[in-house]
Amino acid sequence: MTSSPLASSEAANLAERSRQAVWHPCTQMKVHEHFPPRAIVAAEGPWLIDDQGQRILDAVSSWWVNLFGHNFGPIRDAITDQLGKLDHIMLAGLTHPPVVELSERLAALTGLGHAFYASDGASATEIALKMSAHSWRNRGQAQKNQFIGLQGGYHGETAGALSVTDIPLFREAYAPLLRLSATLPSPDPRHAGPGVSAQAHLQSAIDALAAYLAEHHEHTAALILEPLVQGAAGMAMYDPAYLLAVRRLCDQYHVHWIADEIAVGFGRTGTMFAHQQALLPDGSHVKPDFICLSKGLTGGVMPLSAVLTTDDVYAAFWDDRVVHGFLHSHSYTGNPLACRAALAVLDTFAARDEQGQDVLARNRVSAARFTAMTEPLRQHPRIEATRHIGMIWAWDVDTTEPTFASRYHRAAMDAGLLLRPIGSTLYVMPPYVLSEADQRFLADGMLRVLDQVLADIEGLPASPAPVVPVP
Repeated sequence: MTSSPLASSEAANLAERSRQAVWHPCTQMKVHEHFPPRAIVAAEGPWLIDDQGQRILDAVSSWWVNLFGHNFGPIRDAITDQLGKLDHIMLAGLTHPPVVELSERLAALTGLGHAFYASDGASATEIALKMSAHSWRNRGQAQKNQFIGLQGGYHGETAGALSVTDIPLFREAYAPLLRLSATLPSPDPRHAGPGVSAQAHLQSAIDALAAYLAEHHEHTAALILEPLVQGAAGMAMYDPAYLLAVRRLCDQYHVHWIADEIAVGFGRTGTMFAHQQALLPDGSHVKPDFICLSKGLTGGVMPLSAVLTTDDVYAAFWDDRVVHGFLHSHSYTGNPLACRAALAVLDTFAARDEQGQDVLARNRVSAARFTAMTEPLRQHPRIEATRHIGMIWAWDVDTTEPTFASRYHRAAMDAGLLLRPIGSTLYVMPPYVLSEADQRFLADGMLRVLDQVLADIEGLPASPAPVVPVP
């Protein structure tokens, strides 16, 4: 796809109109006085096209949502077909074919069921938290209404989601409005003390969870965590053994486990869902009590989220009394267009190419190639830690400059790359459709921009006030 560039005056006017009319998310708007938002007018595959005709590689999947590239034919065609049949109906007292089929297929993939739908990840978190506490109440254990989150955990920015989120940048301003959860140590090995091995740190995190549950399980409804990768914590990655311990301890103390797979589901970590890498002795994988899904659920095309849970939780609401029902709703719950997009995503995962490979198999080949290409970045003298799982890569940069992330972001955009470092962590989470040439462009560009930004920082007389772009 090509798009004609706008005249410079028209482009400048568009940026100014946006600054005047749009309140951009997770943004200190004052920054746009000097750095106007970039106007994107078209997209094709992994490439965005701005109002000047410049192509920009979407290396973060537009906030981790895009799986198969922009303007992906099967998703586009499914939405178009559905638009000619049924655009939207309320889901209270009514149903429709796409939501039924999607619910059945998600149940088959996760081993959980009774899908409840919303439009975004934070709403899914709210639903899971409410559902957990309400189910205990319905079973006569209303005191089980408190939650556990992990150090560095992120689950969204609505009030309930922030109460289980441990990112001060997001949470501190709203602390008086929140019912804060308990925060327990993360198994992220980067938090290990001097001389403490990754295995010892992992065991310490497990021991901390066990000790907390032993004392507080009677008032704890659920533990919520991001399986294997804590995204907003700088792509913190940890051992699947922690999830085995979580399942065992939650069973022992009768506490729900909520798996927030919003960012890590649908192949991001190499398996369909991240928790499936925690294997039991019989070769099966652990199963949470709730799973929250969004982002890649529709391939990054339509807003949709889902919460699935166990038959036991569902049964706690099955009653003649209305107050025992889960009285939660969103206007666009189970929207038919979004459900058709999600079904197209599942069809894409199920399909095989001429070589008999599915999406996950092709991703393994692609990931190995890109990991090799980024070896010079891993060897860079200012890189302190490198980590990789599935289709997520992260590198910690040795810098204390508070403007590193914003400087890198802007320099990368000028180089044709959409990258948004988290603090001093550079990461990529690209769509699954990068060609070898696209990967080379990304790998070489990341390294070149890093050298450029570090050189610029070395020449600074003093650090200005930080401008911190968030993930």
